[in-house]
Amino acid sequence: MPAVPVLAPRVLLMVFDPPGPGGLPLSRAMGWNRVEELVEGYIADLQECSRGTVRYQVVTRVDLPIFPPKVDGFRYTLETYRAVLEGRQPPHEPDTADYRAILAAGDGIGCVARGEIDEIWLFGGPFFGFYESRMAGPGAFWCNAPPLPGAEAAGRRFVIMGFSYERGVGEMLENFGHRAEAIMERVFAGIPEERNLWRRFTRYDRIAPGQAEVGTIHFAPNSERDYDWGNPRPVWSYCDDWLHFPDLRGRGRWVDCAEWGGGDIREHHRWWLRHLPCAPGETDGISHHWWRYIVDPNAVP
Repeated sequence: MPAVPVLAPRVLLMVFDPPGPGGLPLSRAMGWNRVEELVEGYIADLQECSRGTVRYQVVTRVDLPIFPPKVDGFRYTLETYRAVLEGRQPPHEPDTADYRAILAAGDGIGCVARGEIDEIWLFGGPFFGFYESRMAGPGAFWCNAPPLPGAEAAGRRFVIMGFSYERGVGEMLENFGHRAEAIMERVFAGIPEERNLWRRFTRYDRIAPGQAEVGTIHFAPNSERDYDWGNPRPVWSYCDDWLHFPDLRGRGRWVDCAEWGGGDIREHHRWWLRHLPCAPGETDGISHHWWRYIVDPNAVP
């Protein structure tokens, strides 16, 4: 049987870390996480969960000691930002960062067009205005955020991930999981419900009693509400089938939150990602290596 190809996407890492209290970089002054440790954990988790077939590599890093501009030109100062963090004033609206200015600061479009990178990771603090994931380039489509217009010169689709050093690797995996959901929904668009393997993968007991499979990023097989990853209620699930894809013979058993970390965000998302198909072959013209589409949006028809 042919081997599943290894994917090695190259990343432009852009870190917005303006001076914080005492003149230290904001992330250090606030006692938040180190970007290097977050990146290392995220890359390692995705490589492990994809059975070694996804090996991200950061090839360029740009450090920007500034607050990113918003789409209306507004930019926080340390004083206005602290007022928001401390609840003394509401966050600025519109919240969305100016992606065109950000891409220009890192020559992001040029880097993609020249074949130097395949995607961009943004890091910042709360209220910096980054989407969890956003697609750009010709033919870009919804990727848990509206596609970014004006990046056609890149010559191909690429994803811009938005991360926060105030959060952990678990939240980074959630961003990636929502990216996966949006892209796989697009991949399976037009496939009849009875053959739609993506819809089958995402079943959970609340919407399909007795027929749960792996669920979604927000809903584990037994979840009764969003983010309910610590629910001890046992449900019947066919989640094990997906570890043997495409052999979906019906390996049902009782499962509960002990399977995915008892409520830990990172452990649930690692469990969910490990079940994504990663095998040779195709069904209905769709590759059994789903990671191929999630990592490279240019593989999506």
